[in-house]
Amino acid sequence: MTSQRDDEFQDPLEDYDPPKYKDPLEEALAEKSVTEIQASPHTVIPADMSVQDAMRKLAGQDIACVMVEEDGRLAGVFSDRDVLDRVALEFDSVKHQPISSVMTTEPVCVYETDSAAAALSVMAVTGYRHVPVVSLDENILGIISPQRLTKFLHKYAQA
Repeated sequence: MTSQRDDEFQDPLEDYDPPKYKDPLEEALAEKSVTEIQASPHTVIPADMSVQDAMRKLAGQDIACVMVEEDGRLAGVFSDRDVLDRVALEFDSVKHQPISSVMTTEPVCVYETDSAAAALSVMAVTGYRHVPVVSLDENILGIISPQRLTKFLHKYAQA
């Protein structure tokens, strides 16, 4: 039986001790947000762009992935993997179709408030190499690639 009244508030975090980390990398993954990882430059295309024009964008900018937007929100991603899986053998029949017909819909993304570990987890668990970063209101902020994540990890592994 406690001596406090039942209606009196007791802060459950009153005795909270913040975690202690073994090394700077572990701390960075847990405490830094995905905004600490380079997410720009990035390329966004409209959902009605043709498959052929989207492929030209990938090749012309020497990038592996573009984000597709519709009504100002992330609608999907189109990557070199989509080219191989959905376009290569059917190019003549799909080249004039909108990119929305061959893109990866409902891409797994991370929010700007997520930890850096979340981006690493998404890549490890889903196998996607490019992870879009969006704001809490679903606006596109950027994209995290393996090279960008490695640069972030290397920065803290050297600390």
